[in-house]
Amino acid sequence: MSKTKKDTYWTTVISPDSYSFSLGLAELWQKRYLIWLFIKRDLTVQFKQTIFGFGWYFISPIFSTIMYIVVFGKIAGIPTDNIPQPVFYLSGICLWEYFSTCLTSVSGTFATNAGLYDKVYFPRLVSPVSVVVSKLFRFSLQLLTFIVVYIVFVIKGVNLHPNLYLLLFPVVLATLAGLALGIGLITTSLTTKYRDFNILFGTVISLWMYATPIVYPLSYVTNPTLHKIMLINPLTALIETFKYGAFGAGEFSWGSLAYSVGCTMVLLLIGIQLFNRRARYFIDTI
Repeated sequence: MSKTKKDTYWTTVISPDSYSFSLGLAELWQKRYLIWLFIKRDLTVQFKQTIFGFGWYFISPIFSTIMYIVVFGKIAGIPTDNIPQPVFYLSGICLWEYFSTCLTSVSGTFATNAGLYDKVYFPRLVSPVSVVVSKLFRFSLQLLTFIVVYIVFVIKGVNLHPNLYLLLFPVVLATLAGLALGIGLITTSLTTKYRDFNILFGTVISLWMYATPIVYPLSYVTNPTLHKIMLINPLTALIETFKYGAFGAGEFSWGSLAYSVGCTMVLLLIGIQLFNRRARYFIDTI
């Protein structure tokens, strides 16, 4: 005997969202278990059939540090605010690589998950959010490398002056993650329709590192105009805050840090809204 219309009911109804402002965070929270599944997938696939496995997370920053010491320290002679070059460069490398890898991965969300998106429904934000969280594993290992080198120099008698501003590190890390997520969501939404943005995006990422005080201290930029331009970059205050807390050297400003946090919140809200709208007709576009 077939069920009557009265006996039929649905536990879940999937319908298009309206074009009103909606972040979809409630649905994302309901499906939070998917984020963990995506994280496990990313970590498993990334190091499948590799020789060194997670060891690459230690090798990469060490090789980059050696190259920076030779090129920027020895050849170019760029100062590091009297901070030993290995710990100075490592501090910037750890933060920059977390930001850049998150940004690059999030910016390719639609293209990377195209085969999945056209087969099953789930909150599309799960993919980029899982990327930002999974990259924390890599960052934690690279940060461990920095801490070991830092302790070695402390044992050798180098006075690095760590201070209470180091307690702002969670704020710095959360802002880095939010900034990468926000800009990445905007980028993936644009590159879905306009493919040539991929070329521009790659160039911007390459140049952005040199516009951020990673291989040089902010104090090295003595030109007043260039110094102000550097502070427009929201990454500048984040990098300088971490270095100031870890080394007691550099430039720290509550106003600059608040500016970085504010920029991140605005870009994140714009990115989520744009991403959610583009997700509606992504499959038709791709």
